[in-house]
Amino acid sequence: MIAAIYFYLKDELPDVTTLQDVRLQTPMQVFTANGELISQFGEKRRIPLKLDEMPPLLVAAFLAVEDTRFYEHPGIDIIGIFRAATVVASSGDFSQGASTITQQLARNFFLSREKKVIRKIKEIFLAIHIEQLLSKDQILELYLNKIELGQRSFGVGAAAQVYFGKTVHELTIDEIAIIAGLPKAPSALNPVRSATRARARRNVVLGRMLETGVIDKATYAQAIAAPVTSRLHGAQITASAPYVAEMVRQEMVARFGEESAYSAGLRVFTTINSTQQAEAKNALQQNLYDYDERHGYRGPVAELWQSVLVENDSAEPQFEQQKMLDKQQILSYLDQQSSIEELVPAVVTRVDSQNATAIIAGGQEVLINWDGLKWARSFITDERQAIAPKTAFAIVKPGQHVLLRQHQQQWRLSQVPSASSAIVAIDPHNGAIRSLVGGYSFSQSQFNRVTQAKRQVGSNIKPFIYSAALEHGHTLATIMNDAPIHQWDNNAGIAWRPKNSPAVYDGPIRVREALAKSKNVVSVRLLRAVGIDNMIAHLQRFGFTASDLPRNETLSLGSASLTPLELVTGYAVFANGGYLVQPYVIDKIVAEDGELLFQHTPLLAACGNCDQRSNDEMIPDTTELDTEQQLDQLLNNTSIDHASATSELADLGIPSNYAEQVISEQNSFLITDALKSSVWGGGSWEHGTGWNGTAWRLQSLKRRDISAKTGTTNDSKDTWFSGFTPDLAVTVWVGFDDANRSLGRALWHANMGQQQSAGTESGARTALPAWQAYMRKALALYPEQAKSTPTGLSSVRIDVQSGLLSRRTDHSSIFEYFKQGTEPTQYVTNSIQQISFDDIQNKKADETQTDEVELF
Repeated sequence: MIAAIYFYLKDELPDVTTLQDVRLQTPMQVFTANGELISQFGEKRRIPLKLDEMPPLLVAAFLAVEDTRFYEHPGIDIIGIFRAATVVASSGDFSQGASTITQQLARNFFLSREKKVIRKIKEIFLAIHIEQLLSKDQILELYLNKIELGQRSFGVGAAAQVYFGKTVHELTIDEIAIIAGLPKAPSALNPVRSATRARARRNVVLGRMLETGVIDKATYAQAIAAPVTSRLHGAQITASAPYVAEMVRQEMVARFGEESAYSAGLRVFTTINSTQQAEAKNALQQNLYDYDERHGYRGPVAELWQSVLVENDSAEPQFEQQKMLDKQQILSYLDQQSSIEELVPAVVTRVDSQNATAIIAGGQEVLINWDGLKWARSFITDERQAIAPKTAFAIVKPGQHVLLRQHQQQWRLSQVPSASSAIVAIDPHNGAIRSLVGGYSFSQSQFNRVTQAKRQVGSNIKPFIYSAALEHGHTLATIMNDAPIHQWDNNAGIAWRPKNSPAVYDGPIRVREALAKSKNVVSVRLLRAVGIDNMIAHLQRFGFTASDLPRNETLSLGSASLTPLELVTGYAVFANGGYLVQPYVIDKIVAEDGELLFQHTPLLAACGNCDQRSNDEMIPDTTELDTEQQLDQLLNNTSIDHASATSELADLGIPSNYAEQVISEQNSFLITDALKSSVWGGGSWEHGTGWNGTAWRLQSLKRRDISAKTGTTNDSKDTWFSGFTPDLAVTVWVGFDDANRSLGRALWHANMGQQQSAGTESGARTALPAWQAYMRKALALYPEQAKSTPTGLSSVRIDVQSGLLSRRTDHSSIFEYFKQGTEPTQYVTNSIQQISFDDIQNKKADETQTDEVELF
């Protein structure tokens, strides 16, 4: 009869040989460059383990409750089958199971869970086939990795993580018993769904472990008395970079399709540095908290009960409280509230004159002292704040649901920032993204402002404007007229009057100083000198799209709309010697079995900080090497220039992996050096001629290799700060997601003294602090470098007022860099007292003048 049934069903039985090459559905994991887990994607949570990687006690628990004779039977348990058959025959009840672990494996891989005789018979035949195909250990390993254990966890590794946030080796005996009890009914018996049912099933498992001698009575008594405590745990994320993870997810789905991306166990290694990423997130969030506090407190999240301040003679405030909740009711309410980032929900229970007491989730009472409260003057508008509060009860009241955060080891009243921000850092040598934070909180908004938000860049555009000017006849010593512009616009019927910010005009000014001070009218005049077509063509070299560059003179003031990633890529050109690298975040993709599926080959900046030798000297001698050796030597010699490397590789029939050189190394060096003046300024403070650039606050970093530029748009709707060293380029943006909303201004706050930044929000005030905080930590990874001067440049002493050659060696002169052939040819006399703009321009234009020129 058995043989007849087998031949009757044989054609319907699946091929069990597929188990020899089974691929468990494992989620995709995303890692930092140094192996920290960023995120995990996939419907099924699974952590595959070898049998010898599982604790023996865990394996024994499953055998005790599911299949005691597993290592003795041939795949089916005859005694169990007859017992189950007797129950069915006598009562018609199919609830009595008799499945061995091998049968369960067959069902999980090939059959449904429906309780029908025909399914049971198929299961038996499949189990026998599996036992002939695989060893017992192979079967057990597959089962313990495949079995469904509830909450989308499959296998014991995932269950340990999901229910207890542990690895399998960290589980206690009672936790092992809970997991071993789940195969019977994973949805109903898991400890998250029902602690009561999980406890009952756990005790059954512990009883079987005691009966089979797996544990002794003392261990059994201790385990059975343990409480059932469990909550859902996500993957063990060790690096917070959710915006990066989403970028990777989208790319992986595009490459492999959803099914393979989410279930093939792919491991994606990014270019993110976990330490720098943490610092970027901290810097961005703290900067937004600071901005928010400058502009005032918007009030509590909610009021659980009303508290009215009662006038009395007591020094301490008295409140009349209506329908006050008790502690248990408060805790029940807090359990339903969610935290956002580091902001913790709390309910104020007591207010004194200079502090307040609140309860946070879990029942802890915390004290908010005056230092954590005094900032909270009321918000009125983006431009106005109320007067500084003098007491705590002017800020909070009992019964209010507020948000707290810990700052400098103290609890501080806080709120979800209303402004947005983004920060991105890339390696200018190859475009690798080292840090990326696309907003305050990914859970609050998945919109990635680094890659998706095109915002007007303001004065962050000026280094590119000045770079074009250097290509069209200007030098860093060229004198420009820093004076108001009034130009009638026939189309608009009004005059265009671009203004400096602040509205200070210095008259004749050198190009270097104008860039460092961010002079708007000078930028306009430079664009006019270069021409709008030439300017747009030059800006496109940095990777900017023509459609984002307005074809009018507002371009010189930053009316172009770019993303932070586009902008920082442009700044990297200055940092690396003139090469347009392509930003990337995926470094390599590894299959579940360790096979390398993809390795990114970045385009390299060939000569970002190379030794100054002739091109012939920089090209290695490859005549005695074979093709592969020639390639290795070329690619390892990062000091070779782009044109020479491309030519050499082309001769070998191999595409170049060097980035395109879009500006000369000389142009790059000059702009980089001029942007250092934005940090360190110039002149002589001793002699009353000293001046600061817009990024002077960075002097506290005590690094001479930093080049930086602020950026602010009209009405402070967008604020920027971009800067770089030879090894890292970083851009920060701060603004509102509503592009029509201004960041406003902060009025003086009497409670804060010097611990504030009052005034109109700007790139220097609003975006620079985040850049500075990030770089203060990040720069520790990058030793200071003195960039060598490229060939083709000269350094000559010039007069600071006229830009002409000078023989004086005092504060009235400085050394300036020039492209060879563009140096001034005339000297200024020592008798010069005052120079007008027209005088200088006229004298420079007069080719008949002698070297000794006297200007009045």
